[in-house]
This record gives sequence, structure tokens and C-alpha cells, in this order.
Amino acid sequence: MNEEKPDYMKSSWPGGVQVQKQVAVVTGGARGIGRAIVEELLNQRFHVVFLDYAIGEDAIAFAKEINEKSAHFKVTPLSYDKLDVTDAAAVQSAIDKIVGEHGQIDVLINNAGITRDGLLLRMSEADWDAVLDTNLKGVFNVTKAAIRPMMSQKRGKIINIASVVGITGNPGQANYSASKAGVIGFTKSIAKEIGSRGITVNAVAPGFIETDMTAKLNEAQRAAMLAAVPLKRAGTPQDVARAVGFLASEAADYITGQVIVVDGGMTM
Repeated sequence: MNEEKPDYMKSSWPGGVQVQKQVAVVTGGARGIGRAIVEELLNQRFHVVFLDYAIGEDAIAFAKEINEKSAHFKVTPLSYDKLDVTDAAAVQSAIDKIVGEHGQIDVLINNAGITRDGLLLRMSEADWDAVLDTNLKGVFNVTKAAIRPMMSQKRGKIINIASVVGITGNPGQANYSASKAGVIGFTKSIAKEIGSRGITVNAVAPGFIETDMTAKLNEAQRAAMLAAVPLKRAGTPQDVARAVGFLASEAADYITGQVIVVDGGMTM
């Protein structure tokens, strides 16, 4: 006799199909915006698997804390693994492992990204390649691996983290801007390719957000950035995570191929 699952492990997709749990995968989920996204999805009762190139002690402690609570308070469990998104074989292996353990991938968040800023005349080929490989090829690698189980499920949501500089450009960030513009174009193209399979593909484009990346800015750079923001404050990782959470929820089931800008009005 099958035991009835508790309500927190249930959710419904369009058409009334019941699934016992929803599984979300977050790349670059160990810190910053990625960590905030993980927390937001846990709050929405997703079982979250976060992947990152480097997983520090704080991220491991965070996962341990969540999982200790899950045994007593029915908190959604959390797992993690190291992953280099530029390695296609490693990505496929990681996705296969997740599907093997959980049976499905319902939401994919492509968040992994790096910067190697510098004016074009001083930018090395290595810095160009590193940023494009991680920020754009990484999205290609993970999405390609994850859409196969989603297509079999006939449902899924893919959310790519782009950037406002992929829309506006930015001096000293030709590589980063190009990679994020590529993510936006990729998002729209894949949304058209797989929409008929019940899979939505959207992007979130953060503006000036308080992260480890923006912490490197000097006071003059920060002042210039804030002067361009009508809300007169930097955004938080949670501001971005809430937009991602909306796109991951049933409230966004009829939204695809879109870019949601989270920038306090900077680019309007």
C-alpha cells in the first residue's frame, strides 16, 4: 500500500498532473546571487541541487543545516556537487546523476558566471575565452544536458541569469557583455525551439547588485553606478532571487522567451 505523501512534497503542473516533488538545479549556487536563489527555491518547497566550481565550508555548513532541519521540520532537502560548467562531459555526468537520484529536473537555473574585466586593447585572449566559456558555453552545456529529461517529462522551466550589460554594454567588460548578450539570444532561441514540449525558457538580467563581484568597485565607480539608478540603491541578491522564484513558480507558466530586468530602473 502506497503511503500518502505530505502536502509539502506535492505540487501540480498544468493539466492536473501530480508530482511528488519538484527538483531545481542551480549552477553557481554556492554564494552570492546563486545562494540567494537556492534559499528562495527552498522556501518554495523545491528539492534543490546546487552545483558550483568551488564549494566552500560555508556552503557545506548551509546544506548541512538545511538537511538537519528537514528531518524534524519537513524542510525541503538540499544537496550539492562540484562542477565545471565548461566541461561538457562533466556536465552530462552531473545531470545524469541528478536524474538518477531524483527521477526528474523541473527547474534549471543557469547562474554560474565569472568576470575578467579590462579594456579591449589590454584584454588577453585567455580572459576573453574564460568568460565566454563559463558564462555562455556553460549555459549551452547545462541546458543541452537538462532539456532531455525535461522533454521526456513534457514540462520544465529554464531560467538563465543574464545581465543588464548584455543589453547596454559596458566599458571594460566587452567579454562579459558579449557573454550575457549571448545568453539573452540563446534564451529566446531555445524558448522557440522547445516551447511545444511544455518547457519555458526565460532570463533575469540583474543590474547593480551587491555581490563579491561588485565589492571590487572603488568608491568613484560605486557612486557613478548608483547615480544611474532611479531607486538610488544597489540591489540585493534577494531582489534577483525573488524574480527567479516568480519565473520558477506556477504563476509564470505562460511566460517564455522573456528577459526580466532587475536593476532599480537603471536601464529604462
